[in-house]
Amino acid sequence: MMEIDEQPMEMNNTIATTTTMNMNTFNNNVMCLLTDSEGTPLGAPMYLPQNAGPLQLQEIVNKLLNNEEKLPYAFYILDKELVVQLGNYLEKNKVSVEKVLRIIYQPQAVFRIRPVNRCSSTIAGHIEAVLTVSFSPDGKHLASGSGDTTVRLWDLNTQTPLYTCTGHKNWVLCIAWSPDGKHLVSGSKAGEILSWDPQTGKQSGKPFNGHKKWITGISWEPVHLRSPCRRFVSSSKDGDARIWDVTLRKCVMSLTGHTLAVTCVKWGGDGMIYTGSQDRTIKVWETTHGKLIRELKSSPT
Repeated sequence: MMEIDEQPMEMNNTIATTTTMNMNTFNNNVMCLLTDSEGTPLGAPMYLPQNAGPLQLQEIVNKLLNNEEKLPYAFYILDKELVVQLGNYLEKNKVSVEKVLRIIYQPQAVFRIRPVNRCSSTIAGHIEAVLTVSFSPDGKHLASGSGDTTVRLWDLNTQTPLYTCTGHKNWVLCIAWSPDGKHLVSGSKAGEILSWDPQTGKQSGKPFNGHKKWITGISWEPVHLRSPCRRFVSSSKDGDARIWDVTLRKCVMSLTGHTLAVTCVKWGGDGMIYTGSQDRTIKVWETTHGKLIRELKSSPT
């Protein structure tokens, strides 16, 4: 009788163990339904493991959508983005899994940088080397300066010439639009600076004369510092930088202090002017009186 009693006990233990294993397997999975933002299901509901996270869900969605190129997706449960594993999310947010869990997938923006490997167009017109170009503030026009001593304005929508500006006596080395787009100034190897009306291509007033050697850079005062735009700064091989007023048509300040040619100049958004020179220094100037306020200089090695 003892042998007969032990057999049912062994069978009961086996059944209990199997049931417990099945329950654990069930408890570690969640019945989910993937839908798009409009509620359209992506296939039938499926059991997903609680350790599944956004990366695993992305793989599933890409596979179900037959995407040749794997795309990024974000996932939402009850309007909250899923950024952790399902189990962690459900426990933290007290989400019931008695019913099918609805997970919304949304495609994310993909930004690609493609190499420029071909020329889209060629704009011809200058008869000598093009030495400088500058876009208008609205991006619709381009100004170019050349060794043929001319400045040319181009319409970028039609890629055709608008105006040919003549007046320089030597190579045009630099060009700069005013931030409001109402003025264009150009500097040449002869040391003079000319201003142009971009609407007509005509020269505005007399040349700005003062530099003793060629112009190496031009920069306008930022529009947030003063509007309408009136002042710009130029740098020169002669070692100086000069601030000009396009309305008064004259130099209002000279910035002297470099011991060699000033090779570049920028009017900063902080209101200061920065000049770089062949003397290996960068000088910072205030623009009310033209005083040098500091010098950026590397220590000798």
